[in-house]
Amino acid sequence: MDADRDPWALFEGLAKETVELTINPNPEIKGARKVLVKTLADETRLRNLAWIESNRKKVAEATGGRIGYIYVPSTGQDGQEELARMFYAQFDKEGLIIDERFNNGGQIPDRFIELLNRPALAFWAVRDGQTWQWPPVANFGPKVMLINGWSGSGGDAFPDYFKKAGLGPLIGTRTWGGLIGISGAPNLIDGGNVTVPTFRMYDPDGEWFREGYGVDPDIKVPEDPTRLAQGTDPQLEKAIEEVLRLLESQPNNIPAVPAYEDK
Repeated sequence: MDADRDPWALFEGLAKETVELTINPNPEIKGARKVLVKTLADETRLRNLAWIESNRKKVAEATGGRIGYIYVPSTGQDGQEELARMFYAQFDKEGLIIDERFNNGGQIPDRFIELLNRPALAFWAVRDGQTWQWPPVANFGPKVMLINGWSGSGGDAFPDYFKKAGLGPLIGTRTWGGLIGISGAPNLIDGGNVTVPTFRMYDPDGEWFREGYGVDPDIKVPEDPTRLAQGTDPQLEKAIEEVLRLLESQPNNIPAVPAYEDK
């Protein structure tokens, strides 16, 4: 390697190719080892995962592991996969922070709300073990949701339904308000396509969803790009503060086993 060039310059033109690297702590071939690596065409996903994991760790450290953090990037297939992946790993936390900032939409997120809104139906006292909850995969603790102006379409509907279901407060900035559905427009003969507004949402009370406006937060916390670049997230910090406050008034406790009956 040439110390005057960026290391990644040597990988130009090798995206998605298998590359052999020669590695040695000393600048010589003697004693070196060789490894094969598969190069990436795009590192966006890796950076995104690093950001998500950093947020999860911040929440865990700030709450002593009591609160879970779940990031939902869309309401499409990848968003469903991420919600399930992170929810199933953290459903037993005392409370949850749902982060849907930058959510680019997809499908109508009713299933997302159903997963987050499973009520306690029963508890099972086990003779020689810990009490079971039912449904077994559900979180009964307080929840908050992070939103911002880059959340739209299904990313508008998700916080709208979250609020209607009474799951918890919305924190951040207003979503961008683009919930007009497009479907059924045929492709053009030249291979191009057009989008046609096909359906629009209105509420059970007969009011139109505020298209072009979006969903307001219950607790407004503006983005601060400078602090974000420095590794500080004011919106996430407020979410941690709020969910811990809610936990004091509505703790996620399994009720004590009743006194055993004399049968």
